[in-house]
Amino acid sequence: MKLYSLSVLYKGSTKSNLLKEAYDLSSFSFFQRSSAQEFMTFTSALIVERSALGTRASLKEQGYLCHVYVRNDNLGGVVIADSEYPSRVCFTLLDKVLDEFSRQVNSIDWPSGSPATIQYTALDSHLARYQNPREADAMTKVQAELDETKIILHNTMESLLERGEKLDDLVQKSEHLGNQSKAFYKTARKQNSCCEIM
Repeated sequence: MKLYSLSVLYKGSTKSNLLKEAYDLSSFSFFQRSSAQEFMTFTSALIVERSALGTRASLKEQGYLCHVYVRNDNLGGVVIADSEYPSRVCFTLLDKVLDEFSRQVNSIDWPSGSPATIQYTALDSHLARYQNPREADAMTKVQAELDETKIILHNTMESLLERGEKLDDLVQKSEHLGNQSKAFYKTARKQNSCCEIM
């Protein structure tokens, strides 16, 4: 599971305006990083331009999932992740980033802003923190713990069933042994009865 890009954009009437961006391109070779970054920047802008206000969507592009959220105030965010990364966590991240961004950056600066002029530095830390969705998102963490508990419980039940089957075998053997013991006792008593001294 990997997050590659996190972008905040302003959706204008004809085109979108990139306000801030963060990338984790460490999985790409050094020579591919600039091309990958350009592709992600272009794709993010295009997705925001073509998305309606107040919508969330997930789009697949060349093996990547692009998650977009455009708010009613024209502020949009895009997360580009691999296909294994949970969509719910991406939208939680977008909600958090866009709320925080709108509180810290004045909306007057959005239409004309650029990554160099916008003073918002939290994108890199959010991108790094959300690389592991289990640690970043409480719901995902609880789900992972439930899955682990379910596996442990399943293994315990299998152990109990195996033990139960073994106990059933022992009970059958003890019943069989009990019958043999009774027969031995009766036979021994008969044998001993002829040797009794009166």
